[in-house]
Amino acid sequence: MGVDRRVTALLSMVLAACSMAPDYHPPESAAPAAFKEVAGWTAAQPMDAAPRGAWWEAFGDPVLNDLETRAEQASPTLAAALARYDQARAAARVEASDLIPTISAGADASRRRVSGNRFQGNGNAVTYNDYVVGGSLDYELDLWGRIRNSVTAARADAQASEADLASARLSLQALVADAYARLRGLDAQAALLRQSVEAFDRAYTLTATRRKGGIASGMDVNRARTTLSNARAQISAVANERAATEHEIAALIGVMASDFSIAAQDSLPQMPSIPAGTPSELLQRRPDIAAAERRIYAANARIGVAKAAYFPSLTLGLTGGWETTRGDLISSPNSFWGLGPLSALVTLFDGGRRKAQVKMSRAEYDELAAAYRETVLGAFRQAEDAIAANRHLAAQSVDQRDAAQAAERTSKIAYSRYRDGASDYLEVVTAQTDALEAQRAFLAVETDRMRASIALVKAMGGPATGA
Repeated sequence: MGVDRRVTALLSMVLAACSMAPDYHPPESAAPAAFKEVAGWTAAQPMDAAPRGAWWEAFGDPVLNDLETRAEQASPTLAAALARYDQARAAARVEASDLIPTISAGADASRRRVSGNRFQGNGNAVTYNDYVVGGSLDYELDLWGRIRNSVTAARADAQASEADLASARLSLQALVADAYARLRGLDAQAALLRQSVEAFDRAYTLTATRRKGGIASGMDVNRARTTLSNARAQISAVANERAATEHEIAALIGVMASDFSIAAQDSLPQMPSIPAGTPSELLQRRPDIAAAERRIYAANARIGVAKAAYFPSLTLGLTGGWETTRGDLISSPNSFWGLGPLSALVTLFDGGRRKAQVKMSRAEYDELAAAYRETVLGAFRQAEDAIAANRHLAAQSVDQRDAAQAAERTSKIAYSRYRDGASDYLEVVTAQTDALEAQRAFLAVETDRMRASIALVKAMGGPATGA
């Protein structure tokens, strides 16, 4: 008897462990030993769920810190991503409920009259009360893993949705920081243009005075006025672009553009130093890569769900309770119970439906595997772009600063020479125009450097280790 019980227990364990899903192996996307644009390598440790911290604080700007906090609290984009995650978690709980029996309870009270002329009746009608309290239990025996694989797939979908939420949060943070960098770049350009307008206005006044004295020509006056008006027009163009950028930030943090403004600031935020990290860290930290891998895992489990349809579904039922027409209801003589039925249902012919469903689930797996590879390739491209941009823009900034300083010196020399009568005004116009363009180009490079630093954080899935 003991041997029979052990055999039965072993058989139950084997059946319980049965699953039609293929063995899952995470897709291989070997990271290179180093990024093309920078050297380095570390052993990979999964970190897609690791907190990324307030990486934007590296810019040392309290206004940006406040904007990021407000975006976290009120962004509709982030709220929608959180709602999708909540839906996925709820769906996983719905699927998991099938792993345990469904228990229901009920009660019924009725008063009945039966005919005296009923079959085997004695000719006398009978009126009586009938009280029933009971319950039932229904449980599907998951011999082929259909339910377990459905639960596995739903949980993997929830994990993918969680990674989507992390990706949405990081993208929002990067968008806010990028827009803010552009806004401050425009502020710096506006400040430069105002200074230039003051300088150009002095030159125009000097030229007009010299024209009245017969020293300068009308052509010189028109050149000075053209340079001055162009600079003023550029101030308006920058103001228009700034207004649009400010409205963009308002939408990102979830407030009305009409009720939102950011005070102008003449200087750019400090340039942060953000390490690039390593290729393995990219695969570890990118939440979109984690989401793509979890969806492959879910698709693998759904293959098992589709294959389980070839086998019979077994359902066990259990009922019990108390019933009486008089006296105490809850008492031993009034109890009843029933075990069963143990029902089995198998589809013998379905016109190829199950075969098509298995094929469809395998095709979904292949599609998601290809999407995973595409995500990884895109991630490495973005990382390489950001690393290259940071490196080349840093070098460009040095040369552009030298060019701006040299052009500014030339402009001052040309103005002094003209004021002293040593040159004509064409030399001044040329020098002033060159100086303004060189200085604006330098500010543009510095703005691009900030944006490249932000892009690097986003491309790496967060600040690299040690950032």
